[in-house]
Amino acid sequence: MPPAPAAPSGEPRPARSKRADAQRNQQTLLKAAAAVFVTSGVDAPIRQIAAEAGIGMGTIYRHFPTRADLVVAVYRHQVEACAEAGPRLLADADSPFAALREWVDLFVDFLVTKHGLANAMQSDSGGFDALHSYFLDRLVPVCAQLLDAAVDADEIAPGTQALELMRGIGNLCVGRDGDPDYDPRRMVALLLRGLRQTGAPSGA
Repeated sequence: MPPAPAAPSGEPRPARSKRADAQRNQQTLLKAAAAVFVTSGVDAPIRQIAAEAGIGMGTIYRHFPTRADLVVAVYRHQVEACAEAGPRLLADADSPFAALREWVDLFVDFLVTKHGLANAMQSDSGGFDALHSYFLDRLVPVCAQLLDAAVDADEIAPGTQALELMRGIGNLCVGRDGDPDYDPRRMVALLLRGLRQTGAPSGA
């Protein structure tokens, strides 16, 4: 059958197209907010986020009436970004260990935001617990997949559990809360270097 004729110029766009545009706009907003939270913390001015996203402050408040709403949305956005990045990095990186290293970089960015989440949700401890469970369910299997691939490639020794590695990285990131000049990435890099040395052949 012949294709449906194009809608005449000036007619309203289909609802599906409008929904897709709205989803893209919201993803742009969440990505901008995440970048600002990583550099300036979850208490960063809304105008800074609006400037990063290239939108008006009213648009942010329309989507997220409170800061807690925005922080939770950014949290979920970053969890999904980390979860989806694992398989992609394994496919594209030079080696499984390189994929693990790049994934840990994303995870550190996420943790910087996560440490401000408890304060933003101080009146909703049940909601915080549910988000923490969601975080574990989504990210522990991804980290385990990256570790297993590095073990199979003889880049690290077997025995490191995904959750213990994630907790270790989390502990190194805690210092950022009280000292904005502290960059956990140097210490995390040392941790990963030690992980690789553990699996290095004798004499390497």
